[in-house]
Amino acid sequence: MTNDVPEYTLGIEEEYLLVDVETCALVDVPDALMRDCARELGDKVSPEFLACQIEVGTGICANIAEARADLGHLRRTIADCAAQYGMAPLAVSCHPFADWHSRKHTEKQRYNDLARDLAGVVRRMLISGTHVHVGLPDDDLRIDIMRQMTYFLPHLLALSTSSPYWGGQDTGLNSYRLTIFDNLPRTGLPPDFVSHAEYRRSVDTIIKAGLIEDTTKIWWDIRPSARFPTLEARICDVMPIMEHTLTVAALVQAIARMLVELRRRNQRWRIYDRFLIAENRWRAQRYGPREGLLDIGKSTVVPMGQLVEELIELLEADAMVLGCLNELRGAQDILTMGTSAERQRAVFAKARDNGADTDAALAEVVRALIAEFRTGL
Repeated sequence: MTNDVPEYTLGIEEEYLLVDVETCALVDVPDALMRDCARELGDKVSPEFLACQIEVGTGICANIAEARADLGHLRRTIADCAAQYGMAPLAVSCHPFADWHSRKHTEKQRYNDLARDLAGVVRRMLISGTHVHVGLPDDDLRIDIMRQMTYFLPHLLALSTSSPYWGGQDTGLNSYRLTIFDNLPRTGLPPDFVSHAEYRRSVDTIIKAGLIEDTTKIWWDIRPSARFPTLEARICDVMPIMEHTLTVAALVQAIARMLVELRRRNQRWRIYDRFLIAENRWRAQRYGPREGLLDIGKSTVVPMGQLVEELIELLEADAMVLGCLNELRGAQDILTMGTSAERQRAVFAKARDNGADTDAALAEVVRALIAEFRTGL
């Protein structure tokens, strides 16, 4: 490890789905709308794989306050531009009633290649995710922190879950997005590399064989970024309320600092068996935060409320240094308010109780998601 102390810069990427404000159905992004967004936001906005998606990414943010200002500007701009076309963005990982069969991908060489290479698997990718980057300039440091941070990925997923519906049906899962995404190759929990050299040997093997062009086509739940000197947490659903996104970003940033500080004291977080972490990943995917996660050391399931309290206590000193303590404590607010998956189900149940049929109730869910997109902006 170098002697330089990381600055723990932040970057947040979100993928939005575009809907018609009257019908609540998905619509493709008009070229004129994309031009409007690009004129206002430059390279911070781009098309995504599906033509109904827009991706935004903040700049390099020194702290959570800068991330809030940048992401808020991105959200406001996308929402305002879309409104001019009778459309609205959703910060959610699955549209409640859209049919993936009817969607088309964006005409762009990279996406054409993906459609060709991944065939029927990629055609179902009617999903969106949140990616949080933390600046860690040293190659070996990124791999070491990735090994240790993997333990915390199910906790992040549980708090972010926003995809209970698929094709008009309640899937029973809180993050159905992962069910779809895991069908792609090179997804899921990362391998347990012990060094950057080992990581490069593995990925260079398939690059040299011509199977992928570069590491942008490695889609693990957490990975060393292919473009930036950052560690990129990718497991989370998109969260409709921006403050919840900032809470997850604060968690990622504070966990990274906590683990680096342990390393500087010649200590480390225990490296747990991927089989056991995968069990927690499934519990978060299935139940969100309501059925608890496995405390691997104690061999018992612990309620999420207790785990969040322990996380806040563990990370409090790091969050104070980073200036994100309030956002860190927001994890308790997510539990109190409920995740998006839980709130969507509550809206649906209320609409049904008031006499709406299934289609109308799902439309009410979309309207609630449209409103939540602007919460706090």
